[in-house]
Amino acid sequence: MTRADQQPAHHSATPVTQAVLLAGGQGSRLRPYTDDRPKPMVEIPGTGTPIIGHQLAWLSAEGVTDAVVSCGHLAEVLQEWLDATPLPLNVTTVVEHEPLGRGGGLKFAAASLPRPYEPWYATNGDIWTRFSLREMAAFHEERDATATLALARPRIPWGAVETNEFGQVLDFIEAPPSPFLINAGVYVFAPEFTALLPDLGDHERTTFPRLARERRLAGYPIPQGAYWRAIDTAKDLREAAKELGVHHK
Repeated sequence: MTRADQQPAHHSATPVTQAVLLAGGQGSRLRPYTDDRPKPMVEIPGTGTPIIGHQLAWLSAEGVTDAVVSCGHLAEVLQEWLDATPLPLNVTTVVEHEPLGRGGGLKFAAASLPRPYEPWYATNGDIWTRFSLREMAAFHEERDATATLALARPRIPWGAVETNEFGQVLDFIEAPPSPFLINAGVYVFAPEFTALLPDLGDHERTTFPRLARERRLAGYPIPQGAYWRAIDTAKDLREAAKELGVHHK
């Protein structure tokens, strides 16, 4: 596939105006930040805004008017923040009282979308990113996909060593981009996708492989230069703050 084939044409796609945010994670690797709050409620140092606040602002800027936030661990902390904060879009919360898995959680939350007959975005609650969701939606529509996932090329957390065919070291490369694309945790789904999700379990092990076999799953490479980071550890928080030009004191 050529680079031109990968890039969406710049025409107007059917607007996507609703989204699901999976915000029930415990974030055990982010302790002590997550001792008293769910992972999406952890603040990017220096911004005064939790991860989910950045996500909601991004979704609103991309044309989303209604979002369903799926809560689980320490749901009341997230709900209190949502209730107390002026938000740029309508937000509904649903609470998983028993862990349903990512696929089950998506299906449970999607039942509360205001327009089930329209496409929808979804995002994992620990992703901090900025790119054009509208272009991703156009890419999804052009390929007539049932589901489209954003693809990122994260930096490897180690330095790489470049050698020649004789085994001589030529160079050291600090934190190079991965040679592999990964699932970036941001999605566009057609209306019919909801019915394909499991009630319990992970859609990445069930629904996505099935759609891939049927050639109904598309992958949208996040454009080069666009920002993306998964916030899994305290180091990720510090790196995100640094990359945003915000210095944590």
